[in-house]
Amino acid sequence: MATVTIDPNYGYVLVVAASSFILNSLHSAQVGKFRKAAKVAYPAAYAPSARTDNEAYLFNCAQRAHANYIENQPSFLGALLLAGFGYPVSAGVLGGVWVVSRFAYMKGYVNGKKENGRGRYAGGLGMLQHVSIIGLTGMVAWKGCCPRNNAQFWEDVVIMPSGETSRD
Repeated sequence: MATVTIDPNYGYVLVVAASSFILNSLHSAQVGKFRKAAKVAYPAAYAPSARTDNEAYLFNCAQRAHANYIENQPSFLGALLLAGFGYPVSAGVLGGVWVVSRFAYMKGYVNGKKENGRGRYAGGLGMLQHVSIIGLTGMVAWKGCCPRNNAQFWEDVVIMPSGETSRD
């Protein structure tokens, strides 16, 4: 039988992961709201480029913000979950800032007062967080592939047969 030991602080990582799913739902609701206002029928993903009215513009911005989110969420989640094995608090904090930044990105993108969707820059901090979490994942991978550098890491995180205390 194998046992798994996970730092109790890994709960922060799971809360952030769950909040990213909630944010995806908020994106979907926002797209639906702007789709209805723009009267864009399904299955059209975007309003036609021939439409120059503000409703069509805002719908396209909302749709693009959502598309960008779902382009980035998988790599964010993978990196978050892996980084959390070695650095659960840091990963949780960076991930939380990422989620908040992505919310700002979403709201900024549909700000009709900003030309060409420039309101999305309000969420620019999220990209730094994303890269930082990927960096933490690299650090976890380094510890994992080079156990002589940090044998304690393996003892605390990795699945090991019962009774075994070291991989050496």
